[in-house]
Amino acid sequence: MYYLLLLGIAILPVVVLMVYIYRQDKYQKEPIKSLAKAFIGGIAAIFLDILIVSAVDTIFGDSPFTETVFYNSFMQAGIPEELSKFLIFMLLIWRDKNFDEYFDGIVYATFIGLGFACLENIEYVLSYGFSTGVVRALLSVPGHFLFGVLMGYFLSLAKFQPEKRTRYLLTGLGAAMLAHGLFDWLLMIQELLSPAIGGILYLVFLWGDIKLWKLGLKYINKQQQNSRVQAQENLLNDLEYQIGQSDKKYNSEYKRIDWNAGER
Repeated sequence: MYYLLLLGIAILPVVVLMVYIYRQDKYQKEPIKSLAKAFIGGIAAIFLDILIVSAVDTIFGDSPFTETVFYNSFMQAGIPEELSKFLIFMLLIWRDKNFDEYFDGIVYATFIGLGFACLENIEYVLSYGFSTGVVRALLSVPGHFLFGVLMGYFLSLAKFQPEKRTRYLLTGLGAAMLAHGLFDWLLMIQELLSPAIGGILYLVFLWGDIKLWKLGLKYINKQQQNSRVQAQENLLNDLEYQIGQSDKKYNSEYKRIDWNAGER
């Protein structure tokens, strides 16, 4: 019974955040099949991450660098984990026909991140217990969610603004890596410092976490707006095609949209 409780604590924050981002997709919901593919891809990203970390450890060997907090937070966590998620996104989602509006990048990137977080969270919570589950529910799982928002925001820009594709792809990957690495570094470095300095850094971490949430919510709102504009443009192009003013047809699925959904 206790292990079932731990399992519930590990999975619940993942489910809550998936439901949240799914409901934020106001105008054209993604099919469950594609969302499941992204989530399972996020789980698979853990095994890709293990391979990348093994390669990094082989490169650096037993050098003093491998004993630093920077190495553990960036080279063992932030960089390989976000790279593995990025590669899964490009492999499974980039060419998916359902990735057809701006908000979709955030939806799929967060589902990949939450798939990764789910398996990782189960392992940690079953190993270290209830208190670890509570802390990770408040920090680590939302962290993976927010890193996904950062990456997905720029991957959508890369998808629909091909003239700046390389720039946006690199920005999305780099932003997620940097945010993840700093997130872990601020948590890890406190253990090596005095309680006073560690406490100050923890306050810095909380400040940064709040800023990350604000930025993530800003990006969610912005891509909701971009999706609405994109949908209206596609619908207009379809109407122009039907009356012979355009030779390009979109076969838009946005004709049945409740345009007031975004205001509720």
